[in-house]
Amino acid sequence: MPHNCSTVKWLALVFGDLTPGFLGERPLYNIVVRRLYSGYNQGVKVENLHSWQVSIAQALDLQRMLAAQVSRTGEVVTPRFIAGVDISADRAQGVATGAVVVLQYPELSVVETEVVNGKLNLPYIPGLLSFREAPLTLTACQELTITPDLILVDGQGIAHPRRMGLASHLGLFLNSPTIGCAKSLLCGTHQAPGVEPGSYAEVVDNGETIGVALRTKLGVKPIYVSIGHKIDLQTAIYWVIKCCRGYRLPEPTRLAHLAAGGNLVAKAGYQRKLFG
Repeated sequence: MPHNCSTVKWLALVFGDLTPGFLGERPLYNIVVRRLYSGYNQGVKVENLHSWQVSIAQALDLQRMLAAQVSRTGEVVTPRFIAGVDISADRAQGVATGAVVVLQYPELSVVETEVVNGKLNLPYIPGLLSFREAPLTLTACQELTITPDLILVDGQGIAHPRRMGLASHLGLFLNSPTIGCAKSLLCGTHQAPGVEPGSYAEVVDNGETIGVALRTKLGVKPIYVSIGHKIDLQTAIYWVIKCCRGYRLPEPTRLAHLAAGGNLVAKAGYQRKLFG
């Protein structure tokens, strides 16, 4: 039945620890999703590339394999809808909130917000963030009625030791152009970017340029922009700059961060506003 997008959809993500893992290791987790209801007229499809029930060794192998499938080319010319995704975790309660916010471009006005809550029993493992956060994020994306033309992710893209950060992982599952917009450096080194907004310095790891440190606001630390999927680095930099509105973070991920923290009023879906 139709529902208002402002209603938070509660999920129970149950992580199994009894199933034997492969290669003698325990799987990271086995996800079972339960919800009261799901959205209708869904506009985002998710590719089933692999199971999330994997061991740490398998997760590393998957990252290396999937990295070869990431497209580092592609042009996003005239996007109508740009989305941002983020997750907020409450370590004390052991739960997390995933949010996706869709903005209409060039106004950057919010046209749809989806928020899901779930239990995350997997601890943070450096370099394996996507195996902790991607399932909840993908669940939020599946609730959308609008298919974004571009997705900005609060996390790394190929600026990752195995060139497979959260933005790249999500891009492959969503078969969509994605950009990594991280707040901190995971790997590589760079010179200090210029002080003016729009200045950037290349991030280099083992002789390869994997992203840039981009200054988005005068007097604040840069953010780290990298290819996620189906986009080249210069185009990624261009769209991140175009999405900035005077804050350190571009609007899509800034608003997704607010939504994940419960500090953004949810908007009804674009199609629901027109036809619901």
